[in-house]
Amino acid sequence: MNLVQINQDLSNAAPQTILTWVKKLNKKTILTTNFGPNEAAIIHAAYQIMPNTTVIWIDSGYALKATYRFAEQLIKQFQLNLDVFTPKVSAARRDAVMGGIPMVDEQSHAEFTEQFKLEPFNRAMQTHKPEVWLTAIRKSQTEFRANLDIVTTSNDGIIKVAPFYHFSDDDMSNYLKLHNLPNEENYYDPTKALANRECGLHTLNS
Repeated sequence: MNLVQINQDLSNAAPQTILTWVKKLNKKTILTTNFGPNEAAIIHAAYQIMPNTTVIWIDSGYALKATYRFAEQLIKQFQLNLDVFTPKVSAARRDAVMGGIPMVDEQSHAEFTEQFKLEPFNRAMQTHKPEVWLTAIRKSQTEFRANLDIVTTSNDGIIKVAPFYHFSDDDMSNYLKLHNLPNEENYYDPTKALANRECGLHTLNS
């Protein structure tokens, strides 16, 4: 697969065009979501082109009530083929006997991220064994993501596709308005804490 040529060809393509390219690959495809800001866009675009795509949600148990309500809205609206993966340690147990959520500069935060994000994600990938992974990451989100592209491959050969990679915040807002999609901005990820901080999924799977 010539990634340079593919990314050149898709650089100005609409998300639906990119997803049509994915569909033509005829490979086992999953979409991951955290039901956070702008996530309705990739779900909408993917389900336009590939209805019934498996959607994976890593539910840490620490999402805010608004996020759970938003997730339920999208699950029903799109009749999502959803598979939810949760940590082997519950949020309640973590809070009660394991010190709760550590600060990002604490040594224990790496263990927390492994427990509540990386382990369930890796379990999801082992369960579904996808060939293509649809993700909502965008170039402008973090310094690390700025060095990726629309189509990349992970260390284990999974084709990662980010249909909205070149979209700005304004582009995302306009997409949601154009398609009358809801948004969730009251979102918190305890494994990231800061919006411009990586939680590990994309750095470990690059």
